[in-house]
Amino acid sequence: MMIRRSLLVAVMALGLAACGGDDREGADGTPGELRPDGGAAVSTQSAVTGMPVGETRSADPALIELYKKLHANPELSFREVETSKLMADELRALGFTVTEGLGDAWVREKAMKDVGRVLPGVGGYGVVGVFENGRGPTVLIRADMDGLPVPDQTGFEFASKVVSQTWTGVESPVMHACAHDIHMTVWVGTARELIANADKWKGTLVMIAQPAEEIGLGAQAMLADGLYSKFPLPDYNIALHVSASAPAGVINYSSGYALANVDSVDIKVKGAGGHGAYPQTTRDPVLIGAHIVTALQSLVSRNTNPLDSAVVTVGSFKAGAKHNIISDEAELLITVRSYDDKTRQMLLDGIRRIAEGQAAAFGAPAPEIRIESDYTPATYNDPALTERAMKAVAKKLGEENVRAVPPVMGGEDFSQFARTDEKVPGVIFWLGAVNPDKFAASQIDGMPLPSLHSPLFGPDYDPAIATGVEAMTTAAIDLFKD
Repeated sequence: MMIRRSLLVAVMALGLAACGGDDREGADGTPGELRPDGGAAVSTQSAVTGMPVGETRSADPALIELYKKLHANPELSFREVETSKLMADELRALGFTVTEGLGDAWVREKAMKDVGRVLPGVGGYGVVGVFENGRGPTVLIRADMDGLPVPDQTGFEFASKVVSQTWTGVESPVMHACAHDIHMTVWVGTARELIANADKWKGTLVMIAQPAEEIGLGAQAMLADGLYSKFPLPDYNIALHVSASAPAGVINYSSGYALANVDSVDIKVKGAGGHGAYPQTTRDPVLIGAHIVTALQSLVSRNTNPLDSAVVTVGSFKAGAKHNIISDEAELLITVRSYDDKTRQMLLDGIRRIAEGQAAAFGAPAPEIRIESDYTPATYNDPALTERAMKAVAKKLGEENVRAVPPVMGGEDFSQFARTDEKVPGVIFWLGAVNPDKFAASQIDGMPLPSLHSPLFGPDYDPAIATGVEAMTTAAIDLFKD
């Protein structure tokens, strides 16, 4: 079913006047419509760039019900027990050969190493479905399943009330604040469409439901347990991710680097504590840490090629417990973002050099520096695959609704599927999920929209799901044409 989208957003007459326009004209100089208060209203098509063009797509009601079920019942990373069963059952009903629990051994070993035990319910819940439809390419379509330890404040009638423990044992409310519920719903809808239209393609379809994307470990677990050796090796990997900054009805993509390397670095600055009234008798770790924080900024401003991208953010600085006590140590928690591997290594080496150098300058012991080994590598969208897939999607959805955008500094472990010896090309694209009128209003008044991982992020799920299914199905069928 198709319905016409309202394309009008009220705009303050003062705001238009400030732009040099008559308060009764649109931004393009055409007559505007009147607001109820007698002021001007401007079509979002003329006032705001980035709006979807054409009719609003509406999803199958059965998919909407599935989405609501998934949203109301999120599960945390490596705890996707019921979610994985639901995904597996959906594939079996369509005739796929289904394997569950891929990655379980890897997860249990990881839990014992990092946590010291495997908590009840923790495991590897990767799902793989294979559907053979004659001779042709093998296309893998991936969705992620895990929620986040975030309270649901969307106001949805079906908002999550779930409280659970992380795989490391921390209790928290749980929400699908990164829209993996939409990802899974689109994934199921795509599988249904491809099977219903099996006469339009030939090849092998591999559908994977991946656990633990939010902690960057689920792809590793599935690959380590034989994703590429126990199942048909894909010729192409494709996925999507919801965008909280694009309106529903729009597809965005980046060719080449799309998402960043994500590293976590912990620095324990060591000093010699004492009374705050006698700092000369101490080696103050807070002062040393402050110098480290300041010096780290030079890694981006003076060590990184201006044509490259890098981020070094100190997200936490902890020390001491009382006003008049200089502590023995301070702790810095740092996130490091980059695209290419050379820049990544330069940043990590630089952090170590600066931290050790600052400590030495103050005559303090060398700091303890821990670089998390399980980093998330940068996601690289194969340019040829990206161009081909997005060209097919643009033909289906309209070129004005499919747009190239700059890469972002977020991370996604979909990148892991292209970082193996097999070097399978992949592409992940952005699915707009913001209500178009809210998007337009935000562009006009400057108020930020709720981001991914926000407890307030409530997507415009109906048109987003419909657009996602159509885009993913179209891309897959085109790739099966080889």
